[in-house]
Amino acid sequence: MSSRRLDVGDAELRAMTADLDQAHRDTFPAAAAQLTDLGRDLGRGLGARAANRRGVLLGGLTAVGAGVLAACGSSSSGGGSNTGGMGSSAAATTGGRYTGDLKVVALAAALENLAVAAYSTVLTKAGAGTYGTVPPAIGEFVTVVRSQHTDHGRAWNGVLASAKLPEITGAPLTIAAGEVAKLNQAKTLPEVARIALDLETGAAQTYLSALANVTNTTGISTAATIAPVEAMHAAVLRYILGDYPVPDSFLDTTAAIAPTALTAA
Repeated sequence: MSSRRLDVGDAELRAMTADLDQAHRDTFPAAAAQLTDLGRDLGRGLGARAANRRGVLLGGLTAVGAGVLAACGSSSSGGGSNTGGMGSSAAATTGGRYTGDLKVVALAAALENLAVAAYSTVLTKAGAGTYGTVPPAIGEFVTVVRSQHTDHGRAWNGVLASAKLPEITGAPLTIAAGEVAKLNQAKTLPEVARIALDLETGAAQTYLSALANVTNTTGISTAATIAPVEAMHAAVLRYILGDYPVPDSFLDTTAAIAPTALTAA
């Protein structure tokens, strides 16, 4: 992150933050409302409803814009090399374990919790002066993004609760310890922004991978709504890092997190 980027562009960064906040407010409430019955459906093993997957994707993605759909390819695609283990059927849980689509839901909740914890750590350390002088616009961005991740995590945990499964607390992921260690070691804003960018990219690509692997259409629609917002977080972080215009127009799934990374039963 160049010092120039920290010293100027405050108004533009605030405008970007306002835009992504508006995108979240415009699209997520409707998506969250659709999740009311998802947990009960998945808990009973009711996965794929009679709906066209392409239509569901279009409904979720066009609300935010973004050429994410172009990266999805065929609905039968398994995504990138890190997506092995995605549930291809929405099975009911067996012996209290997260299985099928419900495992992907649990993974999403864990990833959102990890993001919330990461941004909370950043705000705490910034307040303590760890990173030196932090432009107010960056603090506002981090606060807004943390709030959005909180909303996402709460919604996915609501699905698990409806399925009569334990909600995901903390971040039971194989990647969590490494990310926490990196954040604790970071002493500058450029380091922090790069760590956050990696987390946001991984989250966006995980949702993208879920579009081709989850069978329940409500889950597909919700993932399609959240993925572009996560991509917008990443885009703003690239701007903060000085990469402007943003170089990545499309998402892929090479950084997607596999459900096998979930350590919760």
